[in-house]
Amino acid sequence: MDKYIIRGGKQLHGQVEISGAKNAAVAIIPAVLMVNGVCRLENLPQISDTDKLLHILSLMGAKVRYINPGTVEVDCSHVYLSDDIFPLTRQIRASYYLIGSMLGRFGRARTTMPGGCNFGVRPIDQHVKGMKALGASIGIARGLITAETGGSGLGGARIYLDKVSVGATINVMIAAVTAKGRTVIENVAKEPHIVDVANFLNSMGADVRGAGTDVIKVRGVEALHGGTYSLIPDQIEAGTFMTAVAAAGGEVQLNNVIPRHLECISAKLREMGVSVTEYGDSIVVKRDRPLERVNVKTQPYPGFPTDMQPQITAVLCQAEGTSVVTEGVWDNRYKYVNELRKMGAEITVSGKTAIIEGGRKLTGAPVAACDLRAGAAMVVAGLCAEGLTVVEDVVYIERGYQDLVGKLRSLGADIVSVSEPDLPDAPAEADAG
Repeated sequence: MDKYIIRGGKQLHGQVEISGAKNAAVAIIPAVLMVNGVCRLENLPQISDTDKLLHILSLMGAKVRYINPGTVEVDCSHVYLSDDIFPLTRQIRASYYLIGSMLGRFGRARTTMPGGCNFGVRPIDQHVKGMKALGASIGIARGLITAETGGSGLGGARIYLDKVSVGATINVMIAAVTAKGRTVIENVAKEPHIVDVANFLNSMGADVRGAGTDVIKVRGVEALHGGTYSLIPDQIEAGTFMTAVAAAGGEVQLNNVIPRHLECISAKLREMGVSVTEYGDSIVVKRDRPLERVNVKTQPYPGFPTDMQPQITAVLCQAEGTSVVTEGVWDNRYKYVNELRKMGAEITVSGKTAIIEGGRKLTGAPVAACDLRAGAAMVVAGLCAEGLTVVEDVVYIERGYQDLVGKLRSLGADIVSVSEPDLPDAPAEADAG
């Protein structure tokens, strides 16, 4: 089991390249199942979730060929349903996108309930509602999801999502692409990666309009054809590096970003006293003075992202005064707070609200990554803590961050990844691997 060993107190300086968007990639790869022909994906993040999803497609008969580390070609011309995928689909939250793509491709679907990070109840009721509206019958029993469209296939429908849901928005959009007639999806999520998935589908011959607004309209087409598509940069990876600079201090230029996607994060960091300068496809983040307290509430885009909540909380432990963080998306996303308390953080959680008494220096300690973004928060905290921080369960972190250790080391951070038998007494003796 790998661990990250961090000796904090070093400022970050230099430039870092942001990878392709994880949240877009884990939806686009299942959507490739809908494509007849060769699909070439560029700017694909090299993370465990994308590797597993590509392996799932190969187990279904797809031909997967890596052109270079960030580019892959997938040919789904001869795919088929297979129960061999179940061990992998149980490990990934985004495997639920296979429901929509299987229904669209085969007229039926068979997969498992999704896995992934556990930070509270994340039901798929809105996904099921959307598929039923399109004409599918859905069954869930003993951890398996089955769906059938009957002989007539999927048909267009008007669907109102009871709750703004990123996953349901994407899943229904994928399924509707080859449904007969016109589908209108209302009360949809508007995150950048939803727009990216829609743009991908359109580049393969779909007719999807309105992504990024409150209403998405899909006119069904006969089939999708092959093509090339380059994914957008990762908003959350960029935000994580921004918070790392805010926590540790220094000045870093983030390349391959879309500054508009980062405005909600930039605004809060500026309020804390961090300088954020925007350029065409890069930003410069600089922190050279004490941090100020702020209040943060996570909301659907364009609000502050829930996937940045743990990282900003870790930074606020360093800010003078009392800050309040309110989780406006999920019911239970504060499991990581106990880990920050091990480092000396003073945080009180009540329901969806966390009260952070800042201005206290964090001290290195053994901590665990409770989930993907919580793990990133432990790294951010370790970068500014005094002494040695050991982050365990980093498998969660590597689900969504490409070469996080290498990128941080290039900026001057004292961080290494080690395996259990090689655990060192100090980072300087570790094998950077």
